[in-house]
Amino acid sequence: MTDFTMTDRTMAEPKQFDVGCTIEVSHTFDSLHAHVTLDGDIRIRPGDEVIVHGEPIKVPYGEVQTFRRIATVRRAGWLEQLWTRITGRAEFMELLEFSFSERTKL
Repeated sequence: MTDFTMTDRTMAEPKQFDVGCTIEVSHTFDSLHAHVTLDGDIRIRPGDEVIVHGEPIKVPYGEVQTFRRIATVRRAGWLEQLWTRITGRAEFMELLEFSFSERTKL
């Protein structure tokens, strides 16, 4: 893959495009998740949006199912990418929990 500068990359790529995708949905005792895999070698960068089209997916308890859909990828501009990187780091710190306690002897 060729390295582009920010200006070259934004001029070379469309702002929005459609692509096929595979969705795996698990609704089991061990796992409750949904994973989307885009077709091709598409890199999602900070601030980009992926919208999966189609009817809502409902998977009965105890099953894992795979679906094919079309997704729209909307590329973030350079300012949106920068904002996402900055706020993402700040929001990550909110997930951390620190505990400081004194050691006492019994």
